[in-house]
Amino acid sequence: MKEKVILAYSGGLDTTALIPWLKENFDYEVICCCINCGQGSELDGLEERAALSGASKLYIEDIVDEFCDDYIVPCVQAGAVYENKYLLGTSMARPPIAKKLVEIARKEGAVAICHGATGKGNDQIRFELGIKALAPDLKIIAPWRMTDVWTMQSREDEMEYCKAHGIDLPFSMSNSYSRDRNLWHISHEGLELEDPAAEPDYEHLLVLGVTPQKAPDKETEISLTFEKGVPTALNGKAMKVSEIITELNELGGANGIGIIDIVENRVVGMKSRGVYETPGGTILMEAHAQLEELILDRDTMEMKKKLGSQFAQIVYEGKWFTPLREAIQAFVESTQEYVTGEVKLKLYKGNIIKAGTVSPYSLYNESLASFTTGDLYDHHDADGFITLFGLPLKVRAMKMAEAAKENK
Repeated sequence: MKEKVILAYSGGLDTTALIPWLKENFDYEVICCCINCGQGSELDGLEERAALSGASKLYIEDIVDEFCDDYIVPCVQAGAVYENKYLLGTSMARPPIAKKLVEIARKEGAVAICHGATGKGNDQIRFELGIKALAPDLKIIAPWRMTDVWTMQSREDEMEYCKAHGIDLPFSMSNSYSRDRNLWHISHEGLELEDPAAEPDYEHLLVLGVTPQKAPDKETEISLTFEKGVPTALNGKAMKVSEIITELNELGGANGIGIIDIVENRVVGMKSRGVYETPGGTILMEAHAQLEELILDRDTMEMKKKLGSQFAQIVYEGKWFTPLREAIQAFVESTQEYVTGEVKLKLYKGNIIKAGTVSPYSLYNESLASFTTGDLYDHHDADGFITLFGLPLKVRAMKMAEAAKENK
């Protein structure tokens, strides 16, 4: 009986070519596993394609709700944004994919997992760290790093390889962007984006929405309800997190929300440029942040901001299954106990505009904040506070003045 390998399968040209390549070079039985994180129509026709390519079996595993509840929500609660812009769309999806690949490998008694990530990107790290953390005994096959046996260097090479192995599939020779899509976002790399001096061809590029210039000349009003930091309703209608993100993607996309053009620092050391569309995620992150403004005290906000940045880096680097991620997430979850309330927003030509926020746990006190303060605040108390708060500055200035006199 042949040994089995689990192939992380998207149905694209790379992973299609990998099926006969794995059989030819390792004599494996190839079991394909496609993980549905919300790719939409990209999943169409996979069963026939995998079978024609020589796979013995295909799993299509739907983890959309798990992805939203167990990976997206913690990142939203943490305010995790990589390098001030990237909302971690691809990064968040890799840990649950790795987890599911390991589950299928155990179920099938496979000895190895194969992925098609390149040797230059972040995904090879994310997949492999996840697999190592969950199944250190499994072999990992990364063809793009095995240049002695993986000799294909282009899309044309892969197509010729498939044809030579009797696989005639409808892949186009035309150039297109390299894309990664799930429910949270879609990323675009390649073509003109490889030149940072070039403006993105948004007419050709965008998938989830339009540019702000093409958005309607009318505001779209929405409201989001949160309970303990988790979104539970959109416009007053109770929904699952996945349903809320789906609706927000449509609303945000139509209003030109969530398009970013970023040159980011990859884990492997190089800079890369990409355009990301994250319409629903951008709205959700902003709404959550606005609610926290009312509820969290200053010191907690400051610490959460620091840890949120570290959390983003952990996720970006593929270190989800680590004690540090668990520890930071535990801290974040403790801060969410009272993050409950409703956030109203207006969407307009790429902008998210505040329209009012309410919470039963708001720390905002109108009496304190207004110019006509009440009994809780006496203006005279500020005298002593400022004297003590500014004492180090005053003492230093006095000492500097004394030193200046002595040096004359």
